[in-house]
This record gives sequence, structure tokens and C-alpha cells, in this order.
Amino acid sequence: MWQALIAPAVSGEGLITCACNFCSLSCNGHVELTDPDRSRYDPDPTRKAAKSRNSGQQISTPSASASGSSGTQDPGEIAVSPTGTPEPVDQIGSSVTVITSKQIEAQQRRTLPDVLKMVPGLNVVQTGGPGGQTSVFMRGTNSNHTKVLIDGIDVSDPSTPNRTFDFGQMLAMDLERVEVLRGPQSGLYGADALGGVILIYTKRGNGPPKVNTMVEGGSFGTFNQAASVSGGTDRYNYYVNISHFRADDIPVTPKDLLQPGEPRFANRYDNWTYSSKVGVDVTKDVTVNLVARYTDGTIHFTGDSYDPFTHSSFPSPYQSGADVDDFYSRSEVVWRSLGGNLTNYFGINYSNSQTDNIDHVAGNSYYQGDRVKYDWRSVLKIAPGYALVTGAEHQNEQLNGPDVFAGEWNNGVYSELQAEVIHNLFVATNVRYDDNENFGGHTTWRVAPTYLIEATGTKIKGSIGTGFKAPSLSQRFQDYPAFFFYGNPDLKPEENTGYDVGFEQQIFGGCAQFGATYFRNDLTDLIETTYDPTTFISTYANVGKAKTDGVEAFVAADLTTDLRMRADYTYTQATNEDSGGWLLRRPHNKASVALDWTPTDKLLVTGSVLYYGDSLDIDRATFADEILPSFTVVNVAADYKLTDRLSVYGRIDNLFNEHYEIPDGFLATGIGAYAGIRFTN
Repeated sequence: MWQALIAPAVSGEGLITCACNFCSLSCNGHVELTDPDRSRYDPDPTRKAAKSRNSGQQISTPSASASGSSGTQDPGEIAVSPTGTPEPVDQIGSSVTVITSKQIEAQQRRTLPDVLKMVPGLNVVQTGGPGGQTSVFMRGTNSNHTKVLIDGIDVSDPSTPNRTFDFGQMLAMDLERVEVLRGPQSGLYGADALGGVILIYTKRGNGPPKVNTMVEGGSFGTFNQAASVSGGTDRYNYYVNISHFRADDIPVTPKDLLQPGEPRFANRYDNWTYSSKVGVDVTKDVTVNLVARYTDGTIHFTGDSYDPFTHSSFPSPYQSGADVDDFYSRSEVVWRSLGGNLTNYFGINYSNSQTDNIDHVAGNSYYQGDRVKYDWRSVLKIAPGYALVTGAEHQNEQLNGPDVFAGEWNNGVYSELQAEVIHNLFVATNVRYDDNENFGGHTTWRVAPTYLIEATGTKIKGSIGTGFKAPSLSQRFQDYPAFFFYGNPDLKPEENTGYDVGFEQQIFGGCAQFGATYFRNDLTDLIETTYDPTTFISTYANVGKAKTDGVEAFVAADLTTDLRMRADYTYTQATNEDSGGWLLRRPHNKASVALDWTPTDKLLVTGSVLYYGDSLDIDRATFADEILPSFTVVNVAADYKLTDRLSVYGRIDNLFNEHYEIPDGFLATGIGAYAGIRFTN
């Protein structure tokens, strides 16, 4: 199957002995849709004025220069994910990176993995180029320890062995905002938020009817298009988008892995994504919001064949394929009362993920994962500077595949207090209880204070909390008798206690900022594969322990009125506490630099440099441990306005044609040139 063919190269965490990414219920990822006083960050973020112009740690690329400010707060200065309500980032103790649609458009990123690669604390691992299975490691935790929500919808796939989200299937053309919240977040988001949370918001319509279209082409047989229609008034808003991504000639398999005389097949990827978002004020106190997203992705790739005599693998002499269909939807009713001081949210989420694996030798297979979630959330403004968030959720999820059908329910309740305890001392505290049909109850919590020193432009911040990763349906109930492998229905959740502490400092009147954050995670009860040599039976068990710690540092500056820069550095030490070994695919060192130059009102030029240090991996052919060498990738892009409605643009990715593999045995794409045209009415 698709998972079996490539998951061993992506999902191995270094803790698993075999070779073979709001809560489990999205409590408040949907705030952007329905903020009662219309202070949703996108229409008018000035309603939440920050005490300082910019908090550099939270912005993945430089914001507009102070000298050019018009007095409207940059959307990157507002974050929803840390507390579930829109807050200025410099009043937030948690470490969060905010990426806006303007930054995505300026760098011309077309897929979610490309959007995330520059984020501090993240390691993005993709099997080759576009469409390849993609995992994200956050602050050294495992790739299945990151919860992902799109418009408040939990998009993890119940049909995968680790209940993960494949980032490689997500296009970026309709994204309005991405928030990356680091550290254990189960106190608010529940299961699977052990390492952190990634919240993704799609675009929302406002103003007169607007049509946006783009078309581009370039290297590797790339041909992309997107079109959207949007608009809105004080009573309603709408946004409808169609995006298409195609690449027909992606070299992925290293030639030295091929058998003598064996041809190399290039990967082919085709993705159609349809998304919509509608909001209507039924009355002045009641709003209805609807979100829907459907992705149809098809990839043709080269899997692995196994040699039982040499106990090694090699690329198959034929091409396999997979057809991935993902559907996500949310329906929501918002009721405001007490003069706008109390807002209730009632929502229903539905997600369906289907994978058809095409293998001409091993045979075809089919997997489906379904999830339905009902949620209620209340936001009460107690007094100036104080807010109470409470909620309850019920979720059902199912796994349906060859010789397996399993399901379970989970109930969750949570509460959070947001307070300005004294002037400029902000604290967010939450606690949550989950009750699962199979593993019982679990309590998690988080405390995140921050203190602003206005006289010196200093922010001191920290957070401490707990997280857990629920065992998946596959780990508990899916058996492979032919391989003497059986699920373990008695598995317990994986757990984490994590904290961070740091500072941010403004200098030169706020035109430059720098800062650093130390973090640590202590993970226990990690689920590993175990083997009984007397019965030859393998299964899962809670036997693993790990520790990750490190530092995230940054500097951001307006070098001139036209030139802005940001540099990030992350040091991560991720260790298997049982063996003392280095965890897989987590480099000690990662660094990036982003530049943004606007020499004229019509021309925008961006550049980025990304450095990944050495990392431990598994050899694709022999399964032995090996060190992947460091690499550096340089990207440049330019956008020129021909008129107010028409723009031309181009980019060069991997400018110096760096050759590297991450993971081992899967070539990343080399130098590629792309150009396109964009129209807005």
C-alpha cells in the first residue's frame, strides 16, 4: 500500500525498532471564522492594538517597515492559536510563528511544505518533490506529535498507522494565514498536540465582488492555475476557490540505487483542490458559517522491492500510484448575548480521507478514515483584561481498510482564563479533561505568562504545559497475521511535559528586534514496536522515553526603508533516553535568512537561504543508520505590477542546484525556474 511503501522512509523516529503532524476535537481553531465583534484578524486587526509595533519572534518574514506604516497593524502581529481568541503576539507567552498570505505570495510558495520550511523549530521531511509524503518534526518531537487544523477542522487521517496528516497534499494558493504554535498544547487542543499545533486559515471574502486568477509554468513539467471569486458586506461574506497543481517530470530516485539496466521513472503529481467559505448574519446576534474543502491528488512514484537473500531493498522496476481524496467541512452557528460580552459557538466538523493504492505486483488496496465532531465553546468577557473560555466536545472516528474496521469516541471539556494580572503582565492558563472509549481519562494543562517592559522595549516570556498523543486505531486494532504482527488494544497515550523561557528585545526605535528561547520536552510512554523471539510475534508497547531541548534565536531588522531582513537559528538536541542515541531526521542545526526588497512601488524582490545541518537517517537500501550531510538551498523571486490589476512574476528555486536527500534515498528537486501572470479585477 501507499503507506507501507514509503512510510518506513518518512515516519521512522529513531525510537521505533523496526524499519518499517483545539483537541482531538478542534476547540477553537475556528475563531477566525466567527469572532463576534468582527475583530477577526483579516478585516480590521487594529481593533486589537498591540503595545509595541512588532514582536519579531512571531513573524516568519519581516513585516513592513515602521517608517512606512500607515497605522494599521500588520496581520502578523495578531495570533489566535495560543489562546483560541485573537491576541497581539507581544502579549502572548507561547512561541508562535505567524505567516500571512502576503508573505506566502511574495515568496511564491505553492505547497504547504514549502511554506513551513523556513519556520524555526520545524524540520520538514518530504519523499522527493511535490506530492511526496511529507512529515513535520516540531522541536525534536516525533512527526505524529503535531496537531493540524484547517479552519478549525482536525485533518489528521484516522486510516494511517500513526493518525497523521500528509502535508504534501496541501496546496497554498488559497491560504490566508498559517500559525505554528510550538510546545505541548493539549490543555487547549487535546490529543495529538504533544509537540505543538499548526493552524491553517483559508481566505475569506470581503468588500465588492472580486475575481483573482493566476497561471504559471516552469521546470519539471510544472503547470499551475488558480481562480477565486470573493466578496462580502456587513451581513454576509463568501469565498470560492479552485486550485490546480501539476508536475510531470520530478526526478526522485537516486541512480546509484537502481539495479543494472533498470530505468529511472520520474514522479508525476496532479492535484485539484476546491475550497469555499461562507458567512451570513441571520440576525444581529446570530451568525452562520460554512467551510468546505476537497482535494483530489494523484501521484505516480517508484516504491521499493525487497531482496530476501541480501535483506536489502531496491527501487521497484515498475511504477506505483496513489489516489488521495480528502474532504473537510465545518458548519457553525454563533450566538452573541450580554451586549456582546458572551459568545457561544456551536459547530459540527466532518472529515473523510480516502486512499487508493495502485501496485501492479503487490495488488491494490483501499483505506478510509472518517471523523465527526460536535463542539460547543463559550467566550465570556469577565472584566477589562479578563476573559474566560470554556468548551465541550464529542468526537467519533473510524478506520476502514483491508481486513480491519475500528472506531472509537472521545469526549472533552476544557476551560481557560486569560488575564492581565497587573499592568503589562499577561497570563493564559488552561486545563482540559478527555475521556476516551478505549484508554479512559486524561488531564492536561498549560500556563503561559509574558511581561512587557515598555521603557526598554523588552518582552520576557515563558510557558509550561503537558501534552499527549492518543494511540491510533491502527496501532490498537490492525493486525498483519502474515507477518506475525498484531495491534495492541491496551496501549496508553504517549505523554510530554514541556516548557520554554525566552526574551525579545527591540532596538533602534523598534526598527530591529532580536531574541532567543530555550525549550525542553520530556516524553514518556512512547509507542514502539516490540518483538518476542520465542513466538516470533511483533506488536506495539509503551516502552519509549525521549528528551528534546534546544534554542530558537532570531534577529529581524529594517535595514533601509526598502530592504528588510530576518534571520533564524534553531539548535535541537533530540535523544532517545533508552539508548542514548540521536533521534532520526532531527538536525542539531538549522538556520535561515529571508530578505524582502521593494526598490519601487511596482517591484517586489525576495530571497531566502535555508541551511540544514547533518542529521541521522536510515539507509533506504540497507536499513542501516547513516548520517545525511548538511545542505544549503537558496531561492529568489520577483513580482512586478504591470497595472493595478495585472502582475507578472517569476522565481528560481534551489538557485545553485544543491543536491541533497531528506529522507535518505529520495532526491529533493534541483534548480527550477518558474514564471506566471496574475490578474485581479
